[in-house]
Amino acid sequence: MRRRQWANLACVSALALSLGCAAALAEGGAGTDPTLGIPLPEQPALVILDGEKPAAAQPQARAEATPDTPADARSATAGTADSEPGMVTGAVTPSAQPHGSLVTPDLPAAPAATPDEPVELDIPEIELPPADPALTPVIKPEAAPEPTTPPMRSAEPLIAPPDLPKVVVDLPPASEFAADITKRAAEALALPRLGERERADILAAYEANGNKPLWIDGKGWSEAGKRLTARLSRATEDGLRPADYPLPAFEASDKGSLAEADVRLSALVVLYARDARGARIEPRRLSKLLTPTLSLPSATEVLSELSGATDAGAVLAGYNPQHEGYRRLKAKLAELREHLDDTPLVRIPAGPALKLGMRDERVPLVRARLGLGPTEEPVFDRSTATALAAFQKQAGLPANGILGAQTLAALGTPARARGEQDIVAQMERWRWLPVDLGAKHIMVNVPEFRVRVVEQGRVVHETRAIVGKPETATPIFSHKMDHVIVNPSWYVPPSILKKEFIPGLAADPEYAAKRGYVVTRSKGGGISVRQPPGERNALGWIKFMFPNEHAVYLHDTPNRRLFANERRAFSHGCVRVDNPFMLADQVLGAEWTHERLKRLIGSGERRINLPQPLPIHLVYNTHVVGADGKLTTFEDLYGFHRMVRQALEQQG
Repeated sequence: MRRRQWANLACVSALALSLGCAAALAEGGAGTDPTLGIPLPEQPALVILDGEKPAAAQPQARAEATPDTPADARSATAGTADSEPGMVTGAVTPSAQPHGSLVTPDLPAAPAATPDEPVELDIPEIELPPADPALTPVIKPEAAPEPTTPPMRSAEPLIAPPDLPKVVVDLPPASEFAADITKRAAEALALPRLGERERADILAAYEANGNKPLWIDGKGWSEAGKRLTARLSRATEDGLRPADYPLPAFEASDKGSLAEADVRLSALVVLYARDARGARIEPRRLSKLLTPTLSLPSATEVLSELSGATDAGAVLAGYNPQHEGYRRLKAKLAELREHLDDTPLVRIPAGPALKLGMRDERVPLVRARLGLGPTEEPVFDRSTATALAAFQKQAGLPANGILGAQTLAALGTPARARGEQDIVAQMERWRWLPVDLGAKHIMVNVPEFRVRVVEQGRVVHETRAIVGKPETATPIFSHKMDHVIVNPSWYVPPSILKKEFIPGLAADPEYAAKRGYVVTRSKGGGISVRQPPGERNALGWIKFMFPNEHAVYLHDTPNRRLFANERRAFSHGCVRVDNPFMLADQVLGAEWTHERLKRLIGSGERRINLPQPLPIHLVYNTHVVGADGKLTTFEDLYGFHRMVRQALEQQG
């Protein structure tokens, strides 16, 4: 029975709390949370129906909780003497008296309470852990709320943010140099061999960078600038002239001279990079048969690569050829410069050409220059002619033993200087080759009369070749071989047609037919002469095609006996190959062996495409350094070596 009484009392307390909150809301309207300033939701009205009103409280219970009773006494009388331990009691102060009386059936009735009389419950305090003052939210005072619902305010922690370290960035005063760079750029770019396009590209590069300096740091050269100037000063290592790249002088305290030096260095490195790729001379101006495709970098490309490089000097040096043949020549050049020339320089006067058996007062001087002993008579004898021929071969001149104007000029140049000039001229021709020769490629060295197939830097096939005569020289260029023709027909080229066939046909209409050629006349009056496939065909049984502007290619020949000659310059410009079917093995792959190709001989013309285009390079290497460091020279068949050397000397 006692448990039921306490349950009823708890219900009465809860109801009183609800009524008190409802009355407070009714009086004050929608309340607002005093801490966060958030409007509280509106509470529903509490309505007690007549049928649900509790019976009147017992007078004894009410008398024990009058307003005049002290707080401690009221708390004590809130329960009976029979209260169970652990019952939670409290004090509730309603703002309005509910209708009717609240009666607990099993408790004595309490006297009627006066209006707004508080009902007190003894609720013990809840022990909470101590709060961290640093985490206590701070509520900032706020202005009076606007008619609309105020937004939620964020609590700000009391913990102050840590002090951030000060970052000091030492930037070059780029803005101070911008005006000077703009003002002095034109003067700084005034280099004789720097083209207009390169100058415009350099200006555009600075404008894109906000006219900020690239190689100075406000006090002088930056680290990149120092590496670049060091490379330019060592240009002679690669056969270039440091005088072509004069380093600018400046005053560190003069912003104008610093700005001009920065732009001038940009111009110099662009010039160096292009020279390293072969821009010093134009091969086609030397001869229409020198038609390499130069890989010249643009000024934009050079400045972009250098400005973003970790070692700008190494990147600049990398524009020089990286091929093994070039590196060996570079090492030989350094070796020559280490040793002084002990040969005494003898000045030989100009005069008529000297040949075997001629008498001339200059003969003793010639013999002294060649290191020969004196003779009783000034006769150009066989020993003198033989020594002179050896000198001519070493100098890249026709080894005919005749003292002509070119040989006389060569004799007047110190041996050390002449050797340097020869190697530098040969290094220049290496700059004409592509940067990438191809993992597998064909190299035809015209002065050497050799054809080589190179794979991964190793020669996998080598054979003899016949090249063009001096009057019908083999051109120098690079291309890609893409197909092979078995049983080819030979169409007589225009040069031979003009020189041989047209005069022959004019004298004898059967001139071509008697020689096994077929003449075709066009409607416009022109003619073409073709030699059908066969044993006597000028191309032999197979030709290797790489269509080019010179209409030359590699092919077989019916005159195989010519390969026995040491000097094999007999063709009209094409390259005749010894053992052509072995070369076909290398270019066509395993599917087409030379045995299979030979079975096609005598049938119709057959085209076979290569598995993939194969780079081919027709080069003019008169000076070659072997793996053992030995320098070998070959005859300057067409004078191309002499042309390059003289062009470089004239520039100097």
